[in-house]
Amino acid sequence: SGNYYNQGEIRKKELEQSCFLLGIPASDVTVIDHRDLPDNPAVEWDTQLLAAFVLKHIEANNINLVVTFDAAGVSGHANHISLYTALRYKYYYFEIFILFLRLGCRVLVLESVNLFRKYISVLDVPVSCLLPRDALFILTEEETEQARRAMRCHRSQLLWFRHIYMLFSRYMMINSLRLL
Repeated sequence: SGNYYNQGEIRKKELEQSCFLLGIPASDVTVIDHRDLPDNPAVEWDTQLLAAFVLKHIEANNINLVVTFDAAGVSGHANHISLYTALRYKYYYFEIFILFLRLGCRVLVLESVNLFRKYISVLDVPVSCLLPRDALFILTEEETEQARRAMRCHRSQLLWFRHIYMLFSRYMMINSLRLL
């Protein structure tokens, strides 16, 4: 629930506001608040427990595309890495693979890039276009500004370095992904 600094309720509201700006209704937002899945950048979540939550959510909502982090979690955040690990675990142990075939569900993982590429903003477009990937999203100026507005909804998390991130990070406008 985003309760790392005991701000779970605030962060839930911020998430709903951000999703609303992106056109996602609150009824489509699911927040999991489980004692064994704490919001903590240093804690790896239990793979089987998390995979069970994800699988249940995919089945219940007939989801046909899952986008998650890669093995580096973009920023090294252990919770982010745990999501990738859980999906990979279930996928490779056939339970989710069979479900994905039945539902036509695919998994895309967001490519983590080195620190230099992460902060060269739009200058990363040529590099991203030349490197192998399964999907590449390059946002327009209008879409990038919408993403920034959505980020600004997360006021409790807007520390100084996140303002730098919003200005210079390629992820605000460029995202390369690979199929799991």
